[in-house]
Amino acid sequence: MRRVNPAELSPPSGFSHAVTATGSRLVFLAGQTALDGEGRIAAGTFPGQFRLALANLLAALTASGGTPADLTRVTVYTTDVPAYRQAAREIGRVWQELAGRDYPAMAVVGVVRLWDEDAWIELDGIAVLP
Repeated sequence: MRRVNPAELSPPSGFSHAVTATGSRLVFLAGQTALDGEGRIAAGTFPGQFRLALANLLAALTASGGTPADLTRVTVYTTDVPAYRQAAREIGRVWQELAGRDYPAMAVVGVVRLWDEDAWIELDGIAVLP
């Protein structure tokens, strides 16, 4: 896997502009929110919801035989982009703690609501396993 960040683009912070990958298996990760094992949203802050959603995404990835370094694409859906931006530093620390410093290509998309009504953040992704 190679992360590509061309010098003529704005320096990325917490994401890569592009990721090229060669591997034997693709893993498509369904959207994950901050649901606990009983199906309830278990956090009341943006960083807390991001932590649980990312942990859930990584649990699905691990169960598929992958690691955070195998992620090539993650999309973050949020019901409140300004609040997400305000929490960006803490969210970045959560990413580094759980997934390390290998950043996939990422996007943040503002949405009206998510499937889980109490969720403010949902993550989905694609990984390429060697």
